[in-house]
Amino acid sequence: MGTKVRPKPRNLSQKLRQIRVDLGLSQLQMIRRLGFEDALHPGRISEYESSMREPSLLILLAYARLAGVHLEQIVDDELDLPSRLPGRVTYLRS
Repeated sequence: MGTKVRPKPRNLSQKLRQIRVDLGLSQLQMIRRLGFEDALHPGRISEYESSMREPSLLILLAYARLAGVHLEQIVDDELDLPSRLPGRVTYLRS
């Protein structure tokens, strides 16, 4: 029995870095803006941006909300991020 490798988006790490850079945030600022300062260390952002680790769905959702984009735009290799961030997607919160 071989181990099955789950498919991963090829461009995810690049898109996550693009979001942070386009928003003008350091890795530490990114964690704070995502709302995970108590759960993540700044090195984790570097791991996401270098494809060493893949963020959880909740962290990806936080990226999407912060960037003002649809989650699909982050995880779908067929879609690009907008040329200007934050984008125009508005998330309603209850």
